[in-house]
Amino acid sequence: MTTYLLITAVVIFACVFLSKVSSRLGIPMLLAFILLGMLFGSDGILKIPFDNYAFAEQICTVALIFIMFYGGFGTNWQQAKSVAVKAGLLSTAGVVITAALTGVFCHYALHIAWVESMLIGALIGSTDAASVFSVLRSKRLSLRYNTASLLEVESGSNDPCAYMLTVTFIAIAQGSASGGQIGLLIVKQMLFGILFGGLIAAAAVLLLKKIKFSTAGFDMVFVVGIAVIGYALPAVFGGNGFLSVYIVGIVLGNTEIRNKRNLVNFFDGLTGLMQMLIFFLLGLLAFPSRLPQVVLPALLIAIFLTFVARPVAVALVLTPFKGKISQQLLVSWAGLRGAASIVFAIMAEMAVETENDVFHIVFMIVLFSILLQGSLLPLVAKKLDMIDEKGDVMKTFNDYSDEVPVQFIQLSIPKSHHWCGKTLKELTLPPETLVVLLKRNGENIIPNGDTRLLENDVLVLSATSPDHVEGVSLVEIYVDENSKYNGKLLSEIPKKENTLVIMIQRGEQVIIPHGIITDFTLRKIKKCPINNVKANFKEERRCLICV
Repeated sequence: MTTYLLITAVVIFACVFLSKVSSRLGIPMLLAFILLGMLFGSDGILKIPFDNYAFAEQICTVALIFIMFYGGFGTNWQQAKSVAVKAGLLSTAGVVITAALTGVFCHYALHIAWVESMLIGALIGSTDAASVFSVLRSKRLSLRYNTASLLEVESGSNDPCAYMLTVTFIAIAQGSASGGQIGLLIVKQMLFGILFGGLIAAAAVLLLKKIKFSTAGFDMVFVVGIAVIGYALPAVFGGNGFLSVYIVGIVLGNTEIRNKRNLVNFFDGLTGLMQMLIFFLLGLLAFPSRLPQVVLPALLIAIFLTFVARPVAVALVLTPFKGKISQQLLVSWAGLRGAASIVFAIMAEMAVETENDVFHIVFMIVLFSILLQGSLLPLVAKKLDMIDEKGDVMKTFNDYSDEVPVQFIQLSIPKSHHWCGKTLKELTLPPETLVVLLKRNGENIIPNGDTRLLENDVLVLSATSPDHVEGVSLVEIYVDENSKYNGKLLSEIPKKENTLVIMIQRGEQVIIPHGIITDFTLRKIKKCPINNVKANFKEERRCLICV
């Protein structure tokens, strides 16, 4: 057990390091994760034996749940709704057309049996959200004609269609389903996926707005449970779990709920970990010694898919919308294949006997797609004059609105305060600070410059949150009866240069110390978190804060 944990830690550290290196070299980091897995695998340097397709399929399915959920959660619907119809058609009709054309090519050009050919087409019919998001975010690639949103919605929503096609052709290959049964299968996939996705999303929104979690972080745990049940519940009834969890993600991501920023940060990190896991595991599962046998058919399929099948599907879908030729060409090129295709290939490998090594064929196609299309996407966008220099691709993600976070400060005006009797415009407030609310005798007042302050007024001010000021870090220190700080005056506390105690919490009481405090001691403070805030202004300064 300890050995496995050590290997896991080494793999995570290696993936984090490679993500930095790959970004500098211009190589998609997901490709680096795959290559790292191959390095660790049976044919690699470390030669870790691993060929458990069933285990890999289960792990990768769980990882895909969170990738699909966050694909929806991170999509800004306000930015995406203008392209929703086009993206929806690309993620359904576009997938079917791509899969069908690829299947025809496999049959007539490579002489693969019809069912197996169409199965291969279904496996690589969808684009990969993780790959597309990774390129757009890492390169901050803002595209003209709202193309970034189009790619994000398409790549995030087309996996359910590809999954449905895969399940259908697996059933046909097994010979266990008639035409009527296949039709029923498709209806159940779509109906239960949409129905359960909508119901779970509505219930989740209601609960998140009504419930106030007593323990910090439990809202994140709760949303993790929502994502899991969003997939599992419709799957129990034969519905499309990936479609359901994507719908849940979109609804939650575009609803005002508590601690939205924390949820975004949490799932951003969790999804990153899932991407590391899934691509490393797929690389570990692959056998490089088998790749030379499939490199030629895989390369031919990849070329046909990239330069024929995908462009034809995009043209058929976008031309009726009078889409720009440059946009169509870029959308065609941005059709990266990724984790979902390989995971579906694992499902097919376990479910049916095939004449060809379908898993490694799909694996090679994904490698080709990420390496060629992912690496050259910024260059292709530039050559097609599709880069929007004035735009910001981060606006298409839900976490953009949180890039300039604010905090609220409540300030009471006692009788002796020198602000009493003055108007707001007469006050000298710190820069980038705004009075947003005045509370007076139980009444909430939206103030303006002519609002005159009275004694016992309560002001609510907004300012930039210190957690998100450049150079700020937080360290907590708890003072108990055995602490070296206990019983000492604030002036006696040894502090580093340019530090300041600005807040102390004693039980439920919050105390703001004033300038020179010589008579205030820390006796019997059981829970006094002290935060060290490092703010970089003209020079580096550090402040000691109790929160």
